[in-house]
Amino acid sequence: MENGSLPVLCLASASPRRRDLLASIGVTASILPSHVDETPTPGEAASAYVERLAVAKATAAMSKTSLPTLGSDTAVVVDGAILGKPADAQEGAAMLKRLSGRAHQVMTAVAVTGPQGVLCSIVTTDVIMREISAQEIADYWLTGEPEDKAGGYAIQGLAAIFVKEIKGSHSAVVGLPLYETAQLLQQQGVPIWMGHYCSHT
Repeated sequence: MENGSLPVLCLASASPRRRDLLASIGVTASILPSHVDETPTPGEAASAYVERLAVAKATAAMSKTSLPTLGSDTAVVVDGAILGKPADAQEGAAMLKRLSGRAHQVMTAVAVTGPQGVLCSIVTTDVIMREISAQEIADYWLTGEPEDKAGGYAIQGLAAIFVKEIKGSHSAVVGLPLYETAQLLQQQGVPIWMGHYCSHT
């Protein structure tokens, strides 16, 4: 691994954002994406949906590694409806138009397997968007950033200019609630920066 650090965790996600967030708290993770069906079940609440997917991703990776595994899932929720990743420009525009000028929720679940079984935490953050013009929405799609993002935007990227206010965890909106994640990791015996910090060489 880079920096000579051995992985202490298996991340069941291909998300570079989640990998970078873990690295920011001193956790080197090996990457083993879990491919699970992300279709919500009829009538499934958003909180139950993200928890189910996080647990499914973490447990799917368990059989392929001796390390503790971490699975996570993020959903953008407006009026109780789950907004996934937009399929095309038209759907992306419809999502941002729906979020424009109002508040919505971002729910992120994180599940960690280890000696304590499967531990899970769900974090909800309120995000308030300013009014976004049709031209801005069209221009934003052309950047390519919204294509693989839940709700069609990335708070840590160019869409930061649309976000008027957040109430809750910023890192959870990016993809991993670091406060809750650190607690789960420590309960499973995974060292974070306090236990094994290695500086870049």
